Amino acid sequence: MAKLPFEGIRVADITVVWAGPSATMYLADWGAEVIRVESRQHWQPSTRGRLARPSWETVKAQRVGNNMWLKREPVVNAWNRSTLFNLTARNKLSMTVDLTRPEGRDIFKRLIEKSDIFIESNAPSAMESLNLTYPVIKGWKPDIIMLSLPGFGQYGPYKHYRAFGAQLEAWVGHTYLRGYRDMDLSMNATIFHIDDVGGMSAAFAMLMALHYRNRTGKGQFIDLAQAEAFIPHIGQAIMDYTMNKRVQERMGNRSIHSVVQGCYLCRGAEAGPDTPPGDDNWVNITITSDAEWEGFCRVLGYPAWTKEECFSDQFARLQHHDELDKHIEAWTRQHDKFAIMHLLQKEGVPAGPVMVERDAYSDPHLKEIGFFQELTQADCGTHLYPGLAWRLSKTPNRLRLPPVRLGEHNEYVYKKVIGVSDEEYAGLEAEGHIGMDFVPEIP
Repeated sequence: MAKLPFEGIRVADITVVWAGPSATMYLADWGAEVIRVESRQHWQPSTRGRLARPSWETVKAQRVGNNMWLKREPVVNAWNRSTLFNLTARNKLSMTVDLTRPEGRDIFKRLIEKSDIFIESNAPSAMESLNLTYPVIKGWKPDIIMLSLPGFGQYGPYKHYRAFGAQLEAWVGHTYLRGYRDMDLSMNATIFHIDDVGGMSAAFAMLMALHYRNRTGKGQFIDLAQAEAFIPHIGQAIMDYTMNKRVQERMGNRSIHSVVQGCYLCRGAEAGPDTPPGDDNWVNITITSDAEWEGFCRVLGYPAWTKEECFSDQFARLQHHDELDKHIEAWTRQHDKFAIMHLLQKEGVPAGPVMVERDAYSDPHLKEIGFFQELTQADCGTHLYPGLAWRLSKTPNRLRLPPVRLGEHNEYVYKKVIGVSDEEYAGLEAEGHIGMDFVPEIP
């Protein structure tokens, strides 16, 4: 295999939940040695799951959880089986140390001295209480690149506001823009697109800082507020208000670009032409021009309603969108979502099925390109994981390591990277810094 772009770069990682771990995933995927610094004494909410030691009754009672439970009892090492964590934990290493104790802080200092990047995604108060701010880190390693990924940044009146994705989505306006026209805001599903945005933005920022350090020899501090990173993703709505003083409202599956667009119920996979459609079978159809309308009509066989005056041109169709939707769905309900996609695409009409998880795993395109890749982890077993976010023609690559277990690489990090002696390692192990489980006090 060709040398990966980030080989030789070491990252000390104290990130939590989703945004930060996804940022280091991109670096780890492409060769960086990412070392997760974790504590056996402190449970980070919604990072390695919701509970460290849930009862089997709790597991069975979960409607939707973020743990990858094997179908067996009892629940063992649940912290290594969180689907949210394991999604972004491939290709990484993990060490354990208690940063609240002097000897733990010294170990972390020694790791920083051997690292190129330090990234954290905690509330600013957490880093301040641990005295792990940039001036301190820079004193340990002058050319270090440090990135902080809090909700609202390191400065300003919102600095100490704590938030998960749901609160950040609401603050930036994404929650308001999502949903259907007749639906109350409180009914919106929780969507954490902001976490993925923050992670990708952080990875790009670290890449830029590495490029700068290669040219100048100097490190720097990156203050990346997740909320600010997301706002450009709704830039059109922001600029509409800036230029026109117009507040965009919820549109459901309609388009703001004056085209016919909708998400339509289809026939269920096991249903017949005269049986009710399945709940999870939908197709998205967009008609942007008269030419695409003509292609759509050809597929339907020019039923009488397509010749009505109210559907004669694009403007008329927009004016009668609600009525048009009823006609379109009367047709889509008779067909499979994939069949509709192929029929309409053949006539140049944009159309695509709404896929659920089982569809993604069985999709012929994703299968042929080998997007999902198999990894085996001791506590989870063997599963298919989402593959690399992009491909480089000169740098073939694939997933290399399964989702990292808590403290799995303690001996390597302590002895090979930091350089502690066998005696010192045994002492730190006896003091509780080193291990592959959480202390019994954590439920």
